[in-house]
Amino acid sequence: MAIASNSVTGPPRQGSSKGHGAPTYRQDIPFLIALALIAGVYIVLITGMLLSMVFYVDLPVVGEVFTNDRYRYALLLSLISCTITTILSVWVAAPTAYLLTRVDFRGKELVDAVLDIPIILPPLVIGLGLLMLFQTAPGQFVQGWMRFTYAIPGLILAQFMVACAFAVRTMTAAFAEINPRQEQVAMTLGCSRAQAFWWVVLPEARRGMIPAATIAWARAMGEFGPVLVFAGTTAYRTEVMPTSIFLELQVGNLGVATAISIVIVVLAMAVLMLMRFAGRGAHFRI
Repeated sequence: MAIASNSVTGPPRQGSSKGHGAPTYRQDIPFLIALALIAGVYIVLITGMLLSMVFYVDLPVVGEVFTNDRYRYALLLSLISCTITTILSVWVAAPTAYLLTRVDFRGKELVDAVLDIPIILPPLVIGLGLLMLFQTAPGQFVQGWMRFTYAIPGLILAQFMVACAFAVRTMTAAFAEINPRQEQVAMTLGCSRAQAFWWVVLPEARRGMIPAATIAWARAMGEFGPVLVFAGTTAYRTEVMPTSIFLELQVGNLGVATAISIVIVVLAMAVLMLMRFAGRGAHFRI
């Protein structure tokens, strides 16, 4: 019995299959152009927004951000607080994401939903919630040995509340891509679950820590609402770059506010490119 070849036929396809994606054919070109136009609108908006800020402000005004003592303090505090927040966020996100992806327990869906609350809530509500929390008896007890409201620890906590939620989601995706069989094999060879976590799973998850740290740092740097409500905007104390922008806008100083915004954009881009370089070859692209 003869077996016919090419039993399933279709329209002839012509095109190039260069690159790592799907091959492109002539009939696909209008569709791809339509996609490019849609994406292009958003890209043009982002580019136009950035360029308008650059051309609006004079270079000496940008230099004032680095020469003025108040702005330099806000810049330094922003860098330090964002770095501490990032370390705390990844430190908490790794075990949390591991539990969500490797352990089944009662109420897991509820815990998963609670972890998304800082992402979906308005930032001002998070700041108000923190303020109310530290008005309770347990909160007052904690403040007996460390001041949080309208203080630098409160600034870091306000940033952490939002940044950690994004880090958890990123780390969850990282753990989900790790084959659990590697961990199971390690445990059958005599490792405890803790040893398998430290020696097998966590080294593999390091490729997800880079984007998790990046998004946590970026969120912390841009956080405004919780910081404003919970930590305040006291100069030379809790003022950071986003609150500096707010204060300058309050007095109508649009030029300085734009200059500070440009500095934040440059810092964010520098961190993004640095993390891209550090994460080259990782599964998770930033």
